[in-house]
Amino acid sequence: MSSEKIEIKANAKINLTLDILGTRDDGYHEVAMVMQEVSLHDNLYMEKTDGGIELEIPGSDLPADNTNLCYRAAAVIVEECGLNAGVKITLDKHIPIAAGLAGGSSDAAAVLKGMNQLYELKLSEEKLCELGARLGSDIPFCIMGGTMLSTGRGEILERLPDFPEVDIVLAKPKVGVSTAWAYKTYDAGYTGPHPDNKAMIKAIEQGDILSASKLLCNVLESVTIKKYAIIDRYKKEMLDKGALASMMSGSGPTVFGIAPDASVAEKMAAAIKNIDNEAAVFTAKTVGRNRG
Repeated sequence: MSSEKIEIKANAKINLTLDILGTRDDGYHEVAMVMQEVSLHDNLYMEKTDGGIELEIPGSDLPADNTNLCYRAAAVIVEECGLNAGVKITLDKHIPIAAGLAGGSSDAAAVLKGMNQLYELKLSEEKLCELGARLGSDIPFCIMGGTMLSTGRGEILERLPDFPEVDIVLAKPKVGVSTAWAYKTYDAGYTGPHPDNKAMIKAIEQGDILSASKLLCNVLESVTIKKYAIIDRYKKEMLDKGALASMMSGSGPTVFGIAPDASVAEKMAAAIKNIDNEAAVFTAKTVGRNRG
């Protein structure tokens, strides 16, 4: 007998690398990036209803209508599977918005998985990823999780060995960054370093955290730092307090730091709060596909 209600977590992601290889004929950018699931998460509560889609997001300014990715993900399942039923979704937000952490994509991925579970639809992970890709390039990664090489426009995924479990600090200043703006500004001319994805994958395969830390690289970082110098200050502060490495995730503005242990992570988090009391700061861990 299937459940009438379920609770599901939606984990955030960070980029260990992010490279842009050019602009595609379809207008998207060709990317190559190593993406990593982390334990910072939203909670979604889903309940069967007789029909329609109802979305509530207590304490958030996010729209709870058919423009929201959660709503759209539920609608895709209803349409694809011809469901004569609906769902009530309550989203408890913790992942910052417009932060480079794929919060919206993760929530949508959780709804796709949740609808599959709630209504025992038996859709394969591959099918869920196909449906997710219709809504957003990061959604297939958020469905699969763990550590992945992402290419194409972000929807082509190659499973990598789990990145070792490490303590990380995530810090988002009180600004939002438009992904479209970041990519457009990058196109105007970038001359900085590019990631060595082959070396990063080798370091991950060997479980070599120190080497992987030295290989962090995000081509959008300099673009966003030029507009928001606080990002560079966060990075320096984390490194000063003992981070193995620190970098901006996605198009930003969130900065993450890899810590050698939990006590150093706490010092890094406290240092960021000390220099910017408006920062949203979280301690978390990397999440592996095989360790949940």
